[in-house]
Amino acid sequence: MSIAGVTRELLVRYLDLWVPGAVHSPHGATFLQASATGLDGDIAEAALRAGAEFGDRLSRRRLTLLFVAPEVGDVQGRLDGVRRELRTPPELSVHVMPGSVAVMLKALGAHSGPLLSLIDGIDPAVVQVGKPAEVITVDVPREELRGFELTAAVTLVEGHDERTIGFGTRSAKSLEAFKNEMWALDEYAGVRYRDPNDPEGHLMDIALEPNPGALRRELLALLRTGGRTVTELKRFALTETVYRAADAVKVVTALLQSGAVTREPRDGRLGGDVTIRIAG
Repeated sequence: MSIAGVTRELLVRYLDLWVPGAVHSPHGATFLQASATGLDGDIAEAALRAGAEFGDRLSRRRLTLLFVAPEVGDVQGRLDGVRRELRTPPELSVHVMPGSVAVMLKALGAHSGPLLSLIDGIDPAVVQVGKPAEVITVDVPREELRGFELTAAVTLVEGHDERTIGFGTRSAKSLEAFKNEMWALDEYAGVRYRDPNDPEGHLMDIALEPNPGALRRELLALLRTGGRTVTELKRFALTETVYRAADAVKVVTALLQSGAVTREPRDGRLGGDVTIRIAG
């Protein structure tokens, strides 16, 4: 599987989680794919097929799929063919439009319901609308996601090719879910991960149980600046690395067993209020 294939599969996996809850909004839900250049037809089709999987849940509910770029090519015809093939219900609407993302969102009234966006070369601030709003970015600097309370990023590497995928949300639960799907992708894809924040740029295989080496180094570096609670270490892993909160607990447990760190209190469950410090 290529970098493009991994990107597409990650989107589909997250849509499978997002759509069932989002469409319960009385204002409906919107998925937006927007690009500063042209639309990726494969991603557009994959998004439509993912949304159509929930056609039986759309009675009296609305899901809008919006595709916007300066050049839209043959995407409309391609998606019309998929709609005929799948016999999608009228509650699942599809709009392919050239022009401004902000104008299209306003015209469709997407500001009032949940909005999930996949954007390439678009300012994330434009899609900070909807209740709630979440965004997946392609090669957008992570600092541009500052309007979202929680962010993460991972670089996909295949040979000399690479692409950085970012995610912005206001929900820790959503961020954890996104990362769970990220690590659940095909481990034989031929694509590896790199943490954009890792100064050494280590590559990691995609696996349900990722190699904890990079996280171990990052947590030890953080602890050298002072003790942290388990809750703080879990949040650091979730928001500042490619790992999940649960991975931090596993690493801390291993560090305690090796004697590299100590805990206070010394005994009992490794709860969130336990403080971890470098040994000695």
